[in-house]
Amino acid sequence: MAQYRANLPQLSNDLFLTDGGLETTLIFQEEIDLPDFAAFDLLKHSAGYQSLTHYFRTYATMAQNYQVGLILESATWRANPDWGTKLGYSSAELVEMNRKAIALLHDIRQEYETEQCQMVISGCVGPRGDGYIPGDAMTVDEAADYHRSQIETFRDADADLVTAITMNYVEEAIGIVQAAQAIGMPVVISFTLETDGKLPTGQSLKDAIAQVDAVTNHEPAYYMINCAHPTHFASTLTQGEPWLERIRGLRANASTKSHVELNESETLDDGNPEELGSQYRSLKATLPNLNVLGGCCGTDDRHVEAICKACLPLFWTYVSSATLMQRV
Repeated sequence: MAQYRANLPQLSNDLFLTDGGLETTLIFQEEIDLPDFAAFDLLKHSAGYQSLTHYFRTYATMAQNYQVGLILESATWRANPDWGTKLGYSSAELVEMNRKAIALLHDIRQEYETEQCQMVISGCVGPRGDGYIPGDAMTVDEAADYHRSQIETFRDADADLVTAITMNYVEEAIGIVQAAQAIGMPVVISFTLETDGKLPTGQSLKDAIAQVDAVTNHEPAYYMINCAHPTHFASTLTQGEPWLERIRGLRANASTKSHVELNESETLDDGNPEELGSQYRSLKATLPNLNVLGGCCGTDDRHVEAICKACLPLFWTYVSSATLMQRV
């Protein structure tokens, strides 16, 4: 049975970490070959499984040490039919890889979760196509039909929720929400943004969130931003606007480079972890519900720890203030 599906603990004022850039960490730091950025491919052999286990244990240990929550995001960003077929997986084999990815996270949770460190298992859904380029866009109905099988696998494997990462156009995001909604799975949508703070389609983040909410009756549990640097979008967020309350998660890139520049780079730009932590802390003032913090391309446990150190005092202040108000 899914542990938190009916009551997601991150829908609170507590701090929850998540991991950094899984694929860039494995490729550039661990020197592991990931065809087409497909981390799930490692699950086919024991050495790869152990590499992923070690990766997630790093973040579980960190969350345990700081006594904060953790979102365990499955290594399935590429585990959909198009990418699976390209890598030679049959439909049945792809289902098995998605199941194994969630099973690995159940093992991590069983090993590391404590009362002070709740660990939520999320099935990661990636875009059908390129993460940066909204080519061959699907209709809402096509997207719902396309992604439903993977979401059903996550449900049957007892994931707590599904998170659609690096969504670059709104119809695919809506389709994923409707597919999750149809089978009773909580869903989170994470949009990627360009250097102008807009989706690759040119749509503003504000309008994208409003469109998804309008069509789905506010079904997403919350929204996130990923695969963009804070300097790309911070200036587009006007403090006090109600729609900003829908954003609860951030997984920023370490680098200020554009998506095009990152695609063309043969070396890893890992930025400055402490500076990134400070930028997250500043964004908390504009995004009042921001409490799910991790990284994306170029980030690793150094960045996530720096983010945690920079932001955790804000959450301690909130808890202390709330306790004081209760006593009064």
